[in-house]
Amino acid sequence: MAVAVRRRRTVAAALAVTVVAVVAWFAIRPSGSTGAHGTGAHRSTGPARAAPPPARAAGTPGTLAAAESGLLPWHMAAPVSREVVLPGPPGQLIALGGLTSASTSASGIYAVRTATGAAQRIGALSAPLHDAAGAVSQGRALVFGGGSPATVGAVQAFSGAGTARVTGSLPTPRSDAAAVTIGGTAYVLGGYDGSKPDASVLAQATADGRTFTTVATLRVPVRYPAVAALDGMIYAFGGQAITGPAAGAAVNVIQAVDPARHTAAVIGRLPEPLAGAAAVTVDGELFVAGGDSPAATRPTPGVVTTQLSGQSGARGSTVSTIWAFDPATRRLLPTGRLQVPVSHAAVAVTGSTAWIVGGESGGALVSSVQMLHPDRVFGTAGASGAGSPFFGAKLLIADRGNNRLLLMNSAMQVVWKYPSAGLPRDPLRFYFPDDAFFTGHGTAIISNQEQNETIIKLAYPSGKIIWSFGHPAHAGTAPGYLHEPDDAYLLKNGQVTVADAQNCRVLVINANGTVAHQIGTDGVCVHNPPASMGSPNGDTPLADGNLLVSEINGSWVSEYTPTGRLVWTVQLPISYPSDPQQIGPDRYLIADYSSPGQILEFNREGTILYRYRAASGPGMLNHPSLAELLPSGVFMANDDYNDRMVAIDPVTGALVWQYGITGKPGTAPGELNTPDGFDLLLPDGSTPTHPVTG
Repeated sequence: MAVAVRRRRTVAAALAVTVVAVVAWFAIRPSGSTGAHGTGAHRSTGPARAAPPPARAAGTPGTLAAAESGLLPWHMAAPVSREVVLPGPPGQLIALGGLTSASTSASGIYAVRTATGAAQRIGALSAPLHDAAGAVSQGRALVFGGGSPATVGAVQAFSGAGTARVTGSLPTPRSDAAAVTIGGTAYVLGGYDGSKPDASVLAQATADGRTFTTVATLRVPVRYPAVAALDGMIYAFGGQAITGPAAGAAVNVIQAVDPARHTAAVIGRLPEPLAGAAAVTVDGELFVAGGDSPAATRPTPGVVTTQLSGQSGARGSTVSTIWAFDPATRRLLPTGRLQVPVSHAAVAVTGSTAWIVGGESGGALVSSVQMLHPDRVFGTAGASGAGSPFFGAKLLIADRGNNRLLLMNSAMQVVWKYPSAGLPRDPLRFYFPDDAFFTGHGTAIISNQEQNETIIKLAYPSGKIIWSFGHPAHAGTAPGYLHEPDDAYLLKNGQVTVADAQNCRVLVINANGTVAHQIGTDGVCVHNPPASMGSPNGDTPLADGNLLVSEINGSWVSEYTPTGRLVWTVQLPISYPSDPQQIGPDRYLIADYSSPGQILEFNREGTILYRYRAASGPGMLNHPSLAELLPSGVFMANDDYNDRMVAIDPVTGALVWQYGITGKPGTAPGELNTPDGFDLLLPDGSTPTHPVTG
């Protein structure tokens, strides 16, 4: 990949939130219903997502879907924790109150667009609050108790605009509690009155917010439990002990409340003590995410959580694990990871997606918003690699700056690397691997070393060189020479195609090293098809046998036959086209190798059909060189100058996976240095991102 950068482009989007829509929602929204799954910024249409998993039969073991979890490209305007967030009109969340980074309570009520993060203040609480419980019941948003800063018992109702109205009071002041809604009835449980625990589980029995009945008593009184409902039962996970020898510490109990039978019981134990975790039920599956724990799970080698600007670098005791709760076994099974470990975050569900808003991480408040939803293409709960966008497959990375190839499994464990001790010595001096692709049903790897002027084919896993082309460290145009080769692919007929970038040509090379075809004219680096082309850096084989070529000079993408006949050509409105891929009959995917970088879909007319571009924050790409659509429906990309591999959900724009530490090159586990190519190998030996190659 040549590294010239020409210009930067800016894409702006703005959406307004109308108070009228919010008022209408609170007026007519059926209790317990949820809005539609939000769509990503800049997205009109795009690749089909996997169908949502079928509804799980209650108590069916071994069928829980893994969690796709991701960090949204937008964030709240300011760090916030311990707020209430409820589902709003379709595509919106309603955020109420919370704790600010100045350790003061907030009173604002905001409508937030899940697609863009655009927010508008639509009202205020009757007084600033944090650590309150909230629920939607009887067509209104209800806020129960909280700290202001002293613990209060007021119940506030908000109907879409203006100031929330105090409608009544809890039997006693209560903060640090949680609330859930079942069948139109809101239940409040956990918390304390400022000094002692309140173990009663309250049901708000009427719409006036004044009348409550006690339906059960928690066996272990706690504050900050993670609470969710499933199949008519209420489950409370962990929490912080209030009294006794463990006062102030997280506990590991799982408690179940049966509102119909007015019973509560301890039914199990968490894998580790947790307080301030988030619990949520999405598509019939209950998840517990994050929290604080004195026995916080240590990072798995290679699993790198994203650090946010202004976020404390200390991990502290904040947990990143997401668990799925199996009611049949009463166990929590690991099923994914948060990109930002958080506790004391608010969570709400719209459609098939849970939104985890703000919270605290390593002792600091964060403004991040994360999404979570169950998806079996990301694996099954409890399985190794659950939550990975390439679950069950292996990922090959051309780690260019470290002059190595890495192969990892979906649990992010490196299982093979080249060069390495025990593999044959490399007489060609393996240097600057720009790309690497599996060939021969996973029995070999072809890789081009751009600044070593070579292409090699390695037997996998032996590492023996079984074919090569070019002269190490010697560029040229004569037969057998290359000048910055890019994207070498093996075709099914045994020929190799490569974009010979600085020679401004694409070569189709026979197995014996002779050139079968050449597209372009040596040293003539202008777009004048079919006679010449401007610095090609991509030459993807297509199903019809043709080649999809990208040209750096002028940002052109063209389709050629192997013999050099032009099929079509289009100039794209981007800075630096890199490695185009076909993903539909007239739909193509490409990376814009710039900063901020982009991932785009386009058609032969040059119409941009989809654009991912984060202008700042953890989702911002810095010279992405290759983007591919994985079978899981997400985009994976080399984020070259950020020293990481990333996966982006095109529906939400969320960063759902990362390997490498952003902007920190290195060789240690979990570190990369300018990764510049990748490939995916399925268990059956197939290569889904380039199925028509050899």
